[in-house]
Amino acid sequence: MSLALLLQTGLIAAASAAAFTPTLPFFLDQNPFANNFPWGGRTAHNTNPYTQSPTTGQVRSYDFTIKRGTIAPDGYQKDVMLVNGQFPGPTIEANWGDTIQVNVHNEIIGPEEGTALHWHGLLQTGSPWEDGVPAVQQCPIPPGESLQYSFKADLYGTSWYHSHYSAQYVGGLFGPMIIYGPKNADYDIDLGPILLTDYFHPQYYDLIQEVMGTDPTKFTPRSENNLINGKMDYNCSLVTDGTPCQNNAGLSKFQFTPGKKHRLRLINASAEGIQKFSIDGHNLTVMANDFVPIQPYQTQVVTLGVGQRTDVIVEANGLVNESYWMRSTISTCSATNQPDALAIIYYPRASKTLKPTSTAWVDTANECANDPLTSTTPFFPITPASDPATTITIDIGSYINATGHHLWKMNNSSFRADYNAPLLLLAKAGNTSYPNSPEWNVYNTGSNGTIRLIVNNPTPAVHPMHLHGHNMYVLAEGPGTWDGTVTNPQNPQRRDVQLLQKEGYIVVQIDADNPGVWPFHCHIAWHVSGGLYVNIIVSGAEG
Repeated sequence: MSLALLLQTGLIAAASAAAFTPTLPFFLDQNPFANNFPWGGRTAHNTNPYTQSPTTGQVRSYDFTIKRGTIAPDGYQKDVMLVNGQFPGPTIEANWGDTIQVNVHNEIIGPEEGTALHWHGLLQTGSPWEDGVPAVQQCPIPPGESLQYSFKADLYGTSWYHSHYSAQYVGGLFGPMIIYGPKNADYDIDLGPILLTDYFHPQYYDLIQEVMGTDPTKFTPRSENNLINGKMDYNCSLVTDGTPCQNNAGLSKFQFTPGKKHRLRLINASAEGIQKFSIDGHNLTVMANDFVPIQPYQTQVVTLGVGQRTDVIVEANGLVNESYWMRSTISTCSATNQPDALAIIYYPRASKTLKPTSTAWVDTANECANDPLTSTTPFFPITPASDPATTITIDIGSYINATGHHLWKMNNSSFRADYNAPLLLLAKAGNTSYPNSPEWNVYNTGSNGTIRLIVNNPTPAVHPMHLHGHNMYVLAEGPGTWDGTVTNPQNPQRRDVQLLQKEGYIVVQIDADNPGVWPFHCHIAWHVSGGLYVNIIVSGAEG
């Protein structure tokens, strides 16, 4: 297929250069914002989402076929893996309390690869087998085979799904996941998911070989581009290997309605890049982090580590005959050759042929950290235990092994998976001690009610730390070492990914009320592949 035809087909993100990104809901047969809410009288203010989630009885079914394909989202032609031929993948939509069923068909050939999909941020309460991590909850789905995932939409808000097989999602296997629920701030129009992704022209497996290789100049690959909803231009004069490339591939486009408040669902689906999101001339009202509604606060620039989501409300108070740049810039704490992603926001009478002339905000925030914990107060208050039953201290490091290869470690152990021995299956059978397999990095917390993790990072790299199966109370974070102070102890920030600053620390805590084997890892694709990963057994994994 020619490059020109690729750019005209649905194999890349947008339908045409002139099309605006559609608003939500896309597919739901029942508008969740009608008068009869499917979650009943539950609100963001009066409902504990972890203990009082609804069960609607509604099943939302999706059919995903994973195949290799060729795309050119920034003009550079590249072979990737796609869900239903789309990049990014199809949007999953559900109401809070629905059951989501996804039939996944692995048709990856030439060469063959296994696969597995993770539904990022969902608790999987009562369904730990559905979390989608090979060697933990399942074996990989073999080529030519299928697997049905079935799980409850047990939290609400904005998230994404992605392959958890090696760094496969960097090769194209990811998409947004939207779960409608109660509002905690007023808005008029839902502009839908906005995926922010660093973009690499080499194949993901070649990059993994480099970062885990023996050449120290390649331990941290630099992305070639940065995309918003799978689109951005690229300077094709930089291509030296003869790969087809077309300049002016096109940008994502959005339309604002004057005077209306628009919800934007920001998702950092990068491999490595910390994203700094803004809209020229417009303030952002932050209303949720990950799956946690928070007390709204205003800013101009939002920082998102890999795997994090932030929902913002933007009031359309610009000039009706103007257009404005939407920007996402990869932080200087990340490695890239081209950090700046652009999209265009049009007002009704703005020219569709002229580019915006708006000016970017000056970003004064920490390049390597999330917004201060003092700014992020959950809407529904929960006070964590001040005296946890179990405290685990983890020190992060990197090293060169005996064969000269670069690896990451947590408490002096670099994780290695065994696809033939999923840990949850072993734990269910009563096998929760693995003295002959220390590289599985398992911490068995038994039936202890609360678990505190103190993670120290003496390295010069930032790590977005992600815990499966739980929202973490983020008790403290910062540079240096923890002095014992807890930020907002009565109602600390909760989320499922928290940036761990370089040469810094985080202190997080969970209520260990969700039985399973739950990965805790850095979400940078190169770091988790290099072993920066542990597994936490909760309540003997009875479930």
